[in-house]
Amino acid sequence: MWFLLAAHAGVAAALPWAARHAGRAVWLLAALVPLATVTWGAVQADRVLANEPVVARLDWAPSLGLVLDLRLDALALTMLWVVGGVGTAVLVFARTYVERDAGREAGLLLAFAGAMTGLVLADNLLVLYVFWELTTVVSFLLIAGRGEGAERRAAAERALLVTVAGGLAMLLGLVMLGEAAGSYRISEVLADPPRGGTVGAAVVLVLVGAFAKSAQMPLHGWLPAAMVAPTPVSAYLHAAAMVKAGVYLVARLAPGFAEVPVWRPLVLCVGLLSLVLGAVLALRETDLKRLLAYGTVSMLGMLTALFGAGTRTAALAGVVLLLAHAAYKSALFLTVGILDRQAGTRDLRELSGVGRRWPLFASVGALAAASLAGLPPLVGFLGKETALEAFLHGYGLPARQGLLVGLTLGAAFTVAYGARLVRGAFGGRPGDSAAQVSPPPAALLAPTAALAAAGAVLGVWYTGTADLATAYARAFPPGPEGAYKISLWHGFTPVLGLSALTLAAGVLVFLLRDAVARGAVRALGRRFRPPGPSLGYRAVVQALGVVAVGVTRRTQAGSLPAYLTVLLATVLLVPGGALLLAVPELDDVPLWWSLMEVPPALVVVAAAVAVVGITHRLTGVLLVGAVGYGVAGLFLVHGAPDLALTQFLVETMTLVVVVLVLRRMPARFTPGHTARRVRTLRGAVSVGVGVLVAFFALAATSGPRVRPASEELLLRLKETGAYNAVNAVVVEFRALDTLGEISVLLVTAIGVVSLVQVRGRSGEVLPSRPSAVSGPARRAGDRRAAGARAHWDEPRGRWLPGAHERPGFERSVLLEVVTRLLFLSIVVFSLFLLFSGHYRPGGGFAGGLVAGQALVLRYLVGGRADLGLTLPVRPGAVAGGGLAVAAVTALLPMAAGAPMLTSTLVTAHLPLLGDLKFATSLFFDVGVYLVVVGVTLKLLSAVGTSLEDRTA
Repeated sequence: MWFLLAAHAGVAAALPWAARHAGRAVWLLAALVPLATVTWGAVQADRVLANEPVVARLDWAPSLGLVLDLRLDALALTMLWVVGGVGTAVLVFARTYVERDAGREAGLLLAFAGAMTGLVLADNLLVLYVFWELTTVVSFLLIAGRGEGAERRAAAERALLVTVAGGLAMLLGLVMLGEAAGSYRISEVLADPPRGGTVGAAVVLVLVGAFAKSAQMPLHGWLPAAMVAPTPVSAYLHAAAMVKAGVYLVARLAPGFAEVPVWRPLVLCVGLLSLVLGAVLALRETDLKRLLAYGTVSMLGMLTALFGAGTRTAALAGVVLLLAHAAYKSALFLTVGILDRQAGTRDLRELSGVGRRWPLFASVGALAAASLAGLPPLVGFLGKETALEAFLHGYGLPARQGLLVGLTLGAAFTVAYGARLVRGAFGGRPGDSAAQVSPPPAALLAPTAALAAAGAVLGVWYTGTADLATAYARAFPPGPEGAYKISLWHGFTPVLGLSALTLAAGVLVFLLRDAVARGAVRALGRRFRPPGPSLGYRAVVQALGVVAVGVTRRTQAGSLPAYLTVLLATVLLVPGGALLLAVPELDDVPLWWSLMEVPPALVVVAAAVAVVGITHRLTGVLLVGAVGYGVAGLFLVHGAPDLALTQFLVETMTLVVVVLVLRRMPARFTPGHTARRVRTLRGAVSVGVGVLVAFFALAATSGPRVRPASEELLLRLKETGAYNAVNAVVVEFRALDTLGEISVLLVTAIGVVSLVQVRGRSGEVLPSRPSAVSGPARRAGDRRAAGARAHWDEPRGRWLPGAHERPGFERSVLLEVVTRLLFLSIVVFSLFLLFSGHYRPGGGFAGGLVAGQALVLRYLVGGRADLGLTLPVRPGAVAGGGLAVAAVTALLPMAAGAPMLTSTLVTAHLPLLGDLKFATSLFFDVGVYLVVVGVTLKLLSAVGTSLEDRTA
């Protein structure tokens, strides 16, 4: 199953590049991936239908519970076929329909297909949530497009806010369920579902997320607004796939939680309300896509009620209608898209006679609408009859008669808006609009017809449909009503009568719709407009804006001391209060273990006290550096040369960079006018935090003696081939932490450099300069200029490159010559620290810092030009290459079936050189080294720009 996800991600990432060479053929390439998914599902179908799920497991960090579980069962197989089958048809359709941005649109649609595939296969609550939000992000990008049009941007923002807000509520509910069950694996949670008040609250939160995703009332407004997206997006995301994610979640959890008291009332009420009102609202629409959108809200309500009912017959109906809705609604959306493209409108008041002019096209739309209405022998008829049977004989369901009435009304209104759709799109006599409609291309009509025909195939071949539905419904007990079997003919039964009643009532509502509308206008007044979902959404957004402005005004004062005071006070109150509640006994705690600790401790205390009263910036920075050097001395006294070396290097690097920055700032701190009470508060908080840290250190060292983790690490050093425990922790035992830290370091450096480089001499953002050159030539010129700045180009004829960057009084020829003589020695020493880190003090981080010191010296004497000649590689390439080396080293063992970050000892005998022994974690350390060097170059380039702007 992992290969399916990898194929979706890899092909989706490559499609924008492939579009430059293959053009629209990328749509067919993209369609191959969901087609392969459908094929793979068909191969596994016999096993899955025999109640033998296919499982896959990836141990990411098992000790932390981070395990990626995938599972293919009957419900997942149903959704997999929906996602893959409709996705294939839509991608083939889009090849002709979408006229630009083929690479981007195809890549995003395929990425969405991959996210939905991961969502339905996930057997872990947290993994499910990750894929859940990925579908939201891709949906936002597809709705918004490239930002053209305020309407599309607003619709994308609305869909994002509603679904993400619901997703956050759902995340909290999933965490509560996982903690209550003692497992985050979905199959294990459902096998032994927890009970209690926490579970009831968790169920409500999860259902809120499901309702938001599946556009259930009152959270439905984003779906009609999303109809501004192109037709392929609407047909795939907002009819067949994304909006079914919430329904899928309800179906997935129903076997375990349908008996929770709050489940059925909430699911049945919201589902049936959405079913009836969605169909009624569809009758009011004149835009065919919005009509279908409200119809989707209605049918999703029916699916939510059926899957949430928690009975076997309702589950059967849910699966059948899920397949039916995916087929007919996606076909109808594509039909409306063809009408819009060929006729230039999708307003049913402007269309007339299209059906008579192009009967084949009209037949495809009518076939899909017939399945929507539930006409035999289509699959929609199977689903409607099974749903009526579920609520007619749904013993144990609350208010069973009311549920049956609601379902019947919803089905009747569905017939009515289906008839209105067919009449508005294809009915009437041929007029001007029909004459202007050119015949739809076969490339558009074929995938649409395939989806519409799927409804007929699934209906006629009802035994196959029944096998798939029964495999899922097996999770529910048969109930007193017996084991209902899906069939096209059950005889003359009450259910058949109800089905015929919905058809007749639906036709009657359609015929009398104008009279009903006129009566409503007379009763309510012509100016009456019922409040729509947009009103509530705008009110909520405006209220959030008012609250955000108020909170920001009071909390974001623009004062760094104020922010620090709040943070430190929080530290003092929360962890400090917890420590005071459990005051340990500080017995036999010596003030020092060795008299050698006293001198560096005095240096730390003296420098920390002195820096409080300093007004000169440079002096303050030097005193802060003295604190760091004193701490490094304490590390050295305690026998930790690795920590001491790293601390010395970090303090030196920080000191140099800060001093370079201070050249652009006033020599002294700006005198403030802080009130005495504020200064008193800050002083009290500072002293309190100092006391807290000291007390915590004493308490930690005087606690009960347990076997420290260091002993276990020392015992396992032989496995890594290391003698240096510190480096083994960094690149072996806690390498995942290191990978995250260097990623954060690189991202932070990029952010800092971006902030510095976009400002001019006065600190204002530099405006873009107009140019007479435009198009590709201008972009190429911009790239060449950027490359020149990145390399700090300098004429090669000078003996001391960059000498012109420094005024004469700032230059020292002796320092310049000595620096060039020592540079290679420092670099060699940094490489020695890198390659010897596994056996003695050193490592990639320390080696990178030493190399950074060498580059700082070259910068100080020769400026950026000298750096460009010393290392003629872009700083971003160095840092990014280092991160790539570390990541590849971390992931490569997984290709051999080993856990991530597994290291191997390599021993070999080389002629002349002798025995060679190293661990493959060395390459991970090389990546750390390169990241540190690249970040140093990045910072020097940014600081150098600011410095030369000042001295120019």
